[in-house]
Amino acid sequence: MSDEKYKKNVIRLGISKDKAWGVRTGDIRKLARKIGTNHKLAGELWQNGIHEEQLLAVLLFDQKEITYQEIENLMGEINSWDLCDHICKNLIIKTSFAADIMKSWSKQRSLYFRRAAFVLMTAEMIKKREKIEPEQVELYIERIKACADDNRPHVRKAVSLVLREIGKINYHYQEKAILVAYELIGEGKASAWVGKNAVKELETLVKVEERGRLLTANSKMGSKYK
Repeated sequence: MSDEKYKKNVIRLGISKDKAWGVRTGDIRKLARKIGTNHKLAGELWQNGIHEEQLLAVLLFDQKEITYQEIENLMGEINSWDLCDHICKNLIIKTSFAADIMKSWSKQRSLYFRRAAFVLMTAEMIKKREKIEPEQVELYIERIKACADDNRPHVRKAVSLVLREIGKINYHYQEKAILVAYELIGEGKASAWVGKNAVKELETLVKVEERGRLLTANSKMGSKYK
């Protein structure tokens, strides 16, 4: 399934050429569906250290069997943002302890642990849409303010995405997210980047009848409601 041309894209993510085969994620997903859940095999694939094998392993792990400690061990070996996001969206968010991870990891300094916390927040809001609890949103805002000064690109981009996703819940949260964004703009360089990046989209959001959340007026669907 490997493709030399696609392998170059994988290497650009920072993956060593010796640890990448260049297999497209779509093909990995098809393979995962054929194999089905297999916790033992997933562990063996992960230990091989090949990027595509680890992507496949994430899809094979049993979300009910995997433990918090196992997840932490896996995260400790991640060295690319795409694998970080992949494990968050396809495995961690489905576990019973995802909420605990969001709180704990956002307080860590480790690059991918912190990024993972915010990727999970975004995934949780997309999953719950308008049903998300206000207390949970307030927690996310608290963590955004606490971590917006992190100048590492992989972290600040994830933080900004959470703020934008909050604004998409409804007009009430759009207004709240915009206020937070402007508050951040008035702070340090990294925080200002987060605020400016978020407000670009937040101020363009419109209500689309076909969707439960707000969309940017710059999107194909949203442009009809400018």
